[in-house]
Amino acid sequence: MDYQAISFVVENDIALLTLNRPDVMNALSTQMRAEITHAVKGADKVARVLVITGAGKAFCSGQNLSDTGTAASMDLERVLRDEYEPMLRAITDLRIPTIAAVNGAAAGAGANLALATDVVIASEDAFFMQAFARIGLIPDAGGTWFLPRQIGLARAMGAALFADRIPARQAADWGMIYEAVAADEFDAHWRARAAQLAAGPTKAYRHIKDALRQSSANTLEEQLNLEAKLQGRCGQTRDFQEGVVAFREKRPPSFEGR
Repeated sequence: MDYQAISFVVENDIALLTLNRPDVMNALSTQMRAEITHAVKGADKVARVLVITGAGKAFCSGQNLSDTGTAASMDLERVLRDEYEPMLRAITDLRIPTIAAVNGAAAGAGANLALATDVVIASEDAFFMQAFARIGLIPDAGGTWFLPRQIGLARAMGAALFADRIPARQAADWGMIYEAVAADEFDAHWRARAAQLAAGPTKAYRHIKDALRQSSANTLEEQLNLEAKLQGRCGQTRDFQEGVVAFREKRPPSFEGR
């Protein structure tokens, strides 16, 4: 696919997907959603970590309301089922770690696009906003699923009803995101984090994602069984052998990756 609404480059096992419509704060158009879905689905074949960020001053301002004509003519159910769901599932189902490097405003579906990744690292200049109620809608793009699990029902309800801006530092304190980083350190920091994951035990990361994502639906017994099964698989990998040897030799491990 010839990407126009995003850029997608791979270097040093890091796939960098940049939302590239800075003139409209990287609002999500039909074309952009299709391009994101296409790029993400192939990312684990060419990289060991995926980073999603935004061009310009914003991460993503959410749905582009002018994308399909007037708001009244939009079939929002179809858009969510046919365009958003494949995009979000591509991100959450990806077998390598994913990072949202949130460089600025993340509003509406843009906020929830970030929350769909494994780790959210935000500049302290950034903010998150469930803006939907301001135009008579409910949080979508997974927002009603991600938020209560990450910050609890009380905070999720307030964020959705009041549609307040939640500064990055507050989002980190709430547990909505992993880190809020000083603006002048942000770029170097997320790149270092991505490089760390790109050099890590990719097979183990895949099983970590599986175990944690399944835990909320499992009983303790089911989760213990899952841990045993996945740990057994990890124990058969070269990465485990290399990790033990490197520990004994007091040197950094050299994991084989995909």
